[in-house]
Amino acid sequence: MLDAKMVKEAGLEFGADVVGIGSLDRFEGAPPEMDPRHIAPRAKSLICMVFRIPRGYIRGCEEGTDFFQYPAMGYAGINEIYAPTVLYNTAKFIEDHGHEGIVYRNTGGRGALSDMTGKPGREESPELHEEGGPKPYRAKRHLDAHPAAPGLPAPDVFIHFRLAAFICGLGEIGHSKMFLTPQFGPMQRFAFILTDAELEPDPIYAGPKLCNNCMACATHCPGHCIDTKEKIHVNVAGHDVSWGVLDEWKCFAYYAGANQASNPFMPGDAFKDIPDGDKIRDGSKDSINPEEFPLVNNEISAHYPPPSGYNAPKCGGCLRACLSSMERRGALSRKFNNQFRDKKPWKMEA
Repeated sequence: MLDAKMVKEAGLEFGADVVGIGSLDRFEGAPPEMDPRHIAPRAKSLICMVFRIPRGYIRGCEEGTDFFQYPAMGYAGINEIYAPTVLYNTAKFIEDHGHEGIVYRNTGGRGALSDMTGKPGREESPELHEEGGPKPYRAKRHLDAHPAAPGLPAPDVFIHFRLAAFICGLGEIGHSKMFLTPQFGPMQRFAFILTDAELEPDPIYAGPKLCNNCMACATHCPGHCIDTKEKIHVNVAGHDVSWGVLDEWKCFAYYAGANQASNPFMPGDAFKDIPDGDKIRDGSKDSINPEEFPLVNNEISAHYPPPSGYNAPKCGGCLRACLSSMERRGALSRKFNNQFRDKKPWKMEA
C-alpha cells in the first residue's frame, strides 16, 4: 500500500531536495481557476517537490559579472530539464503502486485568470489585443478560453505555487511574495504531483519565523515594486497568509532589466522615446501598467533579448537581499563557511 513515507523517499531518491504533502481539501475557498481539484477531480493529495537554487548561481548577478547563469540554470535548467525528470520518475513510481500521478510544473504558461491582476485575462487590458496593436503579454488562446463544461473554470487551471507550497507544510510566504523555506530561504523552485492516493498530509509550517519584515527585499528592489506597508491577506487551511502588495507589471519590467543600475546591457539613453523614460531607467517611476508594458518590453529586448525569456538579465535584487538577511540573522538551517554578501551589492554608477 502506497503511503506518504514511500512517496517522499522516492521523490528524494529521484532528485528532489525536499518533499511535502498536502490534502486537497486545504484548497477550499480558492478561486476555481487556481484550484487543482479541477485538474484532477479524483485526486486526494498534492505532493510538492522543492528544487534548490544553488547559491553560486546568483553570484554573477551579485558581482555584476555574469548574468546568464542564473536564468539559464536557476530558472530554465530546473523548470525545463531537472524538475520534469524527477516528476516523471516519481509519477511512474506512484503509478507502479496503482495510483495516478498527475504532474504539474512551471511551464511559463498562463491560465484564464491573470496571475498579475487576479482578473480574467480578457479584462486585463483589452486594448492590447486589438489587431495590429502591441504584442499582448497573454496568449490569445487563453483570453478566448471557454469552460469545457458548465460549472467548470476555463482552462488552463493555474495552481498558485506559493500557496500550494504553504499547504504542503514547507514554509511561509515572505513580505516580497517569495516563498521561504527553512532550508533554502527564497532559493528554490517548485513542481507538483496530484494523486488519487490518500497520503498523510504534513502539518502547516509552524517553525521559527522565516520572514521578520526587515524590508530588505523592498529596499533592494531596483524598481521599488514592493509596498512596505500595505499587505494582501488570504485565508488558507484556517491560516491567515499575507505578503506585501507587489506591482506585478512593474516587477516584470525591472526583473527583466529596466533599471540601468542593475543592468550593464542597458545604454544610458534607453527609453528616451517613451513617456517618463528617465524615471523608468532609474527605477523611480510609480508604476508600469499593461498598456505601456509592451513599449518597455520592446526597449529592453533591443539591448538584451529576450526580456521575458530564460536568458533575460533577471537581477534577483529582492532574492539576493532576502538571502543575505536570512543568513545574517541565522534563520536558515543550512550553513555556509562564508556569508553570501560581505560588501555592498554591485550596481552601475550613474
